Amino acid sequence: MSLRHNIKHLARISTLRSYSHSTTHPHRLHPPQPHRPPPQQDPYTLLKEDPIQILSDLWVRSFSHHHHTQNPTPPKPFTNLTGFLSKLDIWVLAYQRTCAHVTGSFPPRNAIHFHVLSDLLSLRNAVIHSQFQWNKKIGEGVYVRSPNEKPVLRNISRRKLEAILSDPTPPFQDRVVQEALLMILEPIFEPRFSSKSHAFRPGRNAHSVIRTIRSNFSGYLWFLKGDLTQFFEDVDTNVVMRFVGNVVKDKKVLRLIKSGLRVRNGIPCGDEHKGEFDKSKKEKKKGSTRKKILNENEPKPDPYWLRIFFDFAPEEAVKVPNYGGCGILSPLLANICLNELDHLMEDKLVEFFRPSRLDSIWKDSVNDGSHNPSWPEFVPASGKEKTRKMDYIRYGGHFLIGIRGPREDAVETRKELIEFCDSNFGIRLDNSRLEIEHVTRGVEFLDHIISRRVIYPTLRYTASGGNIVNQKGVGTLLSVTASLPNCIRQFRRLKFVKGDRDPEPLPCTPMLYSGQAHTNAQMNKFLETMADWYRYADNRKKIVGFCAYVIRSSLAKLYAARYRLKSRAKVYKIASRNLSRPLVESTNNSAPEYSDLLRMGLVDAIEGVQFSHMSSIPSCDYTVFPRNWIPDHERVIHEYINLQNPKFFCELQRSIKKQGLTLPQDEISEIVWDYKTLGVRSYQSSSDKDTRNASKDVVLSTEV
Repeated sequence: MSLRHNIKHLARISTLRSYSHSTTHPHRLHPPQPHRPPPQQDPYTLLKEDPIQILSDLWVRSFSHHHHTQNPTPPKPFTNLTGFLSKLDIWVLAYQRTCAHVTGSFPPRNAIHFHVLSDLLSLRNAVIHSQFQWNKKIGEGVYVRSPNEKPVLRNISRRKLEAILSDPTPPFQDRVVQEALLMILEPIFEPRFSSKSHAFRPGRNAHSVIRTIRSNFSGYLWFLKGDLTQFFEDVDTNVVMRFVGNVVKDKKVLRLIKSGLRVRNGIPCGDEHKGEFDKSKKEKKKGSTRKKILNENEPKPDPYWLRIFFDFAPEEAVKVPNYGGCGILSPLLANICLNELDHLMEDKLVEFFRPSRLDSIWKDSVNDGSHNPSWPEFVPASGKEKTRKMDYIRYGGHFLIGIRGPREDAVETRKELIEFCDSNFGIRLDNSRLEIEHVTRGVEFLDHIISRRVIYPTLRYTASGGNIVNQKGVGTLLSVTASLPNCIRQFRRLKFVKGDRDPEPLPCTPMLYSGQAHTNAQMNKFLETMADWYRYADNRKKIVGFCAYVIRSSLAKLYAARYRLKSRAKVYKIASRNLSRPLVESTNNSAPEYSDLLRMGLVDAIEGVQFSHMSSIPSCDYTVFPRNWIPDHERVIHEYINLQNPKFFCELQRSIKKQGLTLPQDEISEIVWDYKTLGVRSYQSSSDKDTRNASKDVVLSTEV
């Protein structure tokens, strides 16, 4: 046997040994990418419709079932959602939205390559044929990858493979599937949701909660504050699927959601390799912190001012539900389940209401009230008997119930809620998560304190005999103020201040290597956002002024340390009170001055720190909040549904024939003529013309 033949034989044996070794230990080598044949269909032939139009029609169709409240029949469940999932246009839109989240840019539809469309078609087929598996990061089952993700073309080590599999970040294709499901399920459940919930819903936010509390929660003595965030942390899969299955009857969609709920910590339940890579991460070596270099398509991290503002988030908005592999679909699933609690409380509000004719508000119905539009929270405190009434509002996993009645009613309501949550959600609540508080002690909700202060307005009226009487009345004013201790606590946690009673500002060290113009601009954005967050707080000037004082003093200390000016007083003397003047003025004659550099465009203009004076801080926004408020997009949908209803045009035509069509100019001219001839306005609108003419006919008939 020749030497060349022996060498070939040994090489063949070593290759077989390495291959058998890799098959027995699959973690040693990266699993080969599956060779998927291209789809039989051409993706371009499947892109026929506009996905925005498809989803808009779905929104209109869902809201049209709930538009007429007089219809006693409940809306029919949706049985065929696979038809929407089979449309490639929706998957392309889901891919665009996912790319905008990952890369920070929304790719145009005509810029998506053919191979990406083919991968999306393969992903769609896998979802429709129930072949899709959540949390697949390598090997078979990976159909679509992120534009920033580099394909692995060579073998990787065991450590890198463990890092990939133990990474809590969900795969890119999971986010695409979540986006597609969210775009289809959200318009189906939105009209079914109660108007009492305001979190994780389009058009509703924390400001709508605060304004609703200011307008509708006046006159309540007892408040029941509940915490259901336990439902966000650990939830039973059967509970979620039971509530989702009441509306969605598509088995494929239900099976897909259920498989996503069963994923725990990035590893599917029942996976045979579950414990193989379940190892604790090694501690990073000290001094190994290196600056990360971003890729070309990788989005930049959030700016410093935005990260600070996120740290000021109230307790009710910190926890966001995250159920297994459902990701961004989890908040919608949480609202679907908690919607049962909302409808229970809506029925409870009607059942609890007992009006009293002796009370000055809520005489006839639940929504009836005699509020002054300029002071919607004014409620008289005196009276022989009070109307028993209750109101409810929920933001995420926290809800607030206002009760006008004895404390025993609040205790009874708490018992009912504990039993309901135990029987429907499978969570056991104690009294610490359902606290009963009196309004005089202050109720904290969404970083605002709801309290009541007594006022003595002067009531001026005409008594019998024509005598004008001035009498002092007694009333209560609902006060919604921002929590200053919470604000100080957050500043102290972010190392902006130290101390509790008399907080002392600290230098803003994270902005040490930034220029004065950039630093001031960052802090101005933070102050503008804080001023908008406390927009509906009674002490808006005080709380925003305190934030401006902390930021301004912190920057002054930072500039004093950077430019070696020793004290804040010297910084204010050079840069003025709002720190708008440059602190670096060149003294060398060979170098140009700052003003020359500014004129040449070589440096940025320095904007002063905002709200340096109390007069520049905006006041509280007391704009009246409508009692039956709905978001703008829902109002537009209702108007569109009315335009599609032929009965609406028949009623409109009948009203025009009955009353006649008049122009605003005609009414204005008649009003001016009446003022000139009679000195008074004889009627209010064109609809009152018939009543005025009828009254004239009655007068003439009596005279005759």
